[in-house]
Amino acid sequence: MKIDVSNVTHEEAKKRLEELRKKLRYHSYLYYVLNKPKISDYEYDMMFQELLALERKFPDLVTPDSPSQRVGAEPAKEFKTVYHKIPMLSLGNAFDDDDLRAFDKRVKREAGVEQIEYVTELKMDGLAVSIRYEKGILVQGATRGDGIRGEDVTANVRTIRDIPLKLFGDEIPEVIEVRGEVIMYKKDFEELNKEREAKGEPLFANPRNAAAGSLRQLDPKITAQRKLHMIAYGIGEVVGKEFKKHFEILQFLQKIGFRISPEAAVCPDIEEAIRRCKYYTAHRNEYPFGADGVVIKVNDLELQKKLGATFHEPRWAIAYKFPPEEAETVVRDIIVQVGRTGKLTPVAIFDPVELEGSIVSRATLHNEDQIKRLDIRIGDHVIVRKAGSVIPEVVRVVKEKRTGKEIPFKMPDRCPVCGGPVVRLPGEAATRCINASCPAQVKERIVHFVSREAMDIDSIGEKLINQMVDKGLIKDYADLYYLKKDDLLKLERMGPLLADKIIRNIQNSKNRPLANLIYALGIFQVGKHTAELLAKKYHSLDEIMNASEEELAQIEGIGPITAKSIKDFFSSELNKKVIEKLKEAGVKTEEEVKTENENLPLANEKIVFTGALKSMPRSKAKELVRELGAETPDTVSKKTTLVVVGEDPGSKLEKAQKLGIKTIGEEEFLELLRRYGKWT
Repeated sequence: MKIDVSNVTHEEAKKRLEELRKKLRYHSYLYYVLNKPKISDYEYDMMFQELLALERKFPDLVTPDSPSQRVGAEPAKEFKTVYHKIPMLSLGNAFDDDDLRAFDKRVKREAGVEQIEYVTELKMDGLAVSIRYEKGILVQGATRGDGIRGEDVTANVRTIRDIPLKLFGDEIPEVIEVRGEVIMYKKDFEELNKEREAKGEPLFANPRNAAAGSLRQLDPKITAQRKLHMIAYGIGEVVGKEFKKHFEILQFLQKIGFRISPEAAVCPDIEEAIRRCKYYTAHRNEYPFGADGVVIKVNDLELQKKLGATFHEPRWAIAYKFPPEEAETVVRDIIVQVGRTGKLTPVAIFDPVELEGSIVSRATLHNEDQIKRLDIRIGDHVIVRKAGSVIPEVVRVVKEKRTGKEIPFKMPDRCPVCGGPVVRLPGEAATRCINASCPAQVKERIVHFVSREAMDIDSIGEKLINQMVDKGLIKDYADLYYLKKDDLLKLERMGPLLADKIIRNIQNSKNRPLANLIYALGIFQVGKHTAELLAKKYHSLDEIMNASEEELAQIEGIGPITAKSIKDFFSSELNKKVIEKLKEAGVKTEEEVKTENENLPLANEKIVFTGALKSMPRSKAKELVRELGAETPDTVSKKTTLVVVGEDPGSKLEKAQKLGIKTIGEEEFLELLRRYGKWT
């Protein structure tokens, strides 16, 4: 729905924006902190859309604390170092009641008192951060790091919805540094790993790693896509506000806009704190996030100061660690699943057992090496648990219960889905199916094939590909070139104009450069740069197919492992059939050999690009200069003849300046293209 702000004056916009920001902050506080929303998501979205419309019309009225500014910063080249004025120390551990009572005795002895009041909070399994506010405005976010030095992740923490950009309420200190744990909920972690598995990306081991990896992304836009939360547990530097009790701090943090540990409680003595630990342990599976224990803190802040800290940890706090939940079961089978990138993953199927609140009956065994390490066999009694309280894993085999009837597992030498060949490259733990038309991976391969860096077939996205595969219109990427308009019209939301456009785009892609086609084939370990090396050395797919593994390995920048992957791919009879279909459809699989006599204007030039170009993607810029005879290496060296500098250039510019290599800006680059008829 479009919000009409065409008749709003500058003064009216200023007043309305102040009102909208105040309302949005209030309703975010109700939703994210108190979990008591008063308006619908639709009403909130309408206010937010109005805010965006007004800020687009009057950009001078955009403020750093506006809800619109949660995402928008450019990717960082690296994180800057932040020094914590008050160190962020780690905690000592307790594993049972005796450890907690020993802690209490020591605290009483050193404090010189008979009774100590404690506060218990859940120990979140995430990444510790410190968020600094000045006059109520978020000015810096930093990771704990080594406790003395952390990393500046300000742009990333601004994307987390329950970290306020402006503190809520009236009692705001001049300066306050809020400390807490950035976490990811279990359900969001599972969804993220499913997405990564579908894309062939490495899986996060647990929610803590996912939260840490997400917060430390150089591109804040990636962080914004991950569903992160923060639970505040304390403060660092404060100016303009005094506290006497730790629990008072927690209540204040909630009041000004932060989530705090659910069911945080004041305990009159250590015995009550122990009872709270038992309560948390019994209910730990009911929380939506991962928690690995309970933090017990002295409530009185004066006593905290008196007790002090060692170099590593405070003497007034300790972390009680939850005992791991394990169960014994029997492995009934080991099956092999094929992922969308062709990776074969063995999975143990066992008798169902309850772990941390849910029934589990299977666990990934990751790869052949892991099976050998565990020495796991079908029929074995095994101990299972949830890694990071989320992912089921086999911990060990109960070998003393073996009967001799257990069956060893052997990794298949053919794909269980398509029957095609599988390979395991040297140095790789994974076994992969290399059949380009394998049903288990066909959708992902087609998505890659049509992408901009590959065959650049516009208007064909993942949803459309899913439909075409599910309806049997295509079984591999070569089938795209045999589609008819009538085929496309059978799909949902497909009209004649769009169908014509898609057919036209498919036909136009037949003449893409050879390097694009090589990259589009989806050969494991062959990225864009390797595809360019192959296209430079050979001038057709046939030449590459006929090259020996040894010959391929001799190409600078390729090496033996990639050479084996290339040879395996082109040796597959199934892949040869797909390539033959591409040829028969008229896809260009060879390029004219350029001789020295052609005297292209940029022959012998080695042009490197750094920074973003406004006029075109970097891949397009490289393609244009290659058409003029230039090479486009990824790194600057003494052989580089020219560096094109866009916005926010990286270290390549500095290296070029040190080597005395000529640099030009985007306008000069466009002028160069115009000179040779490549830009208008």
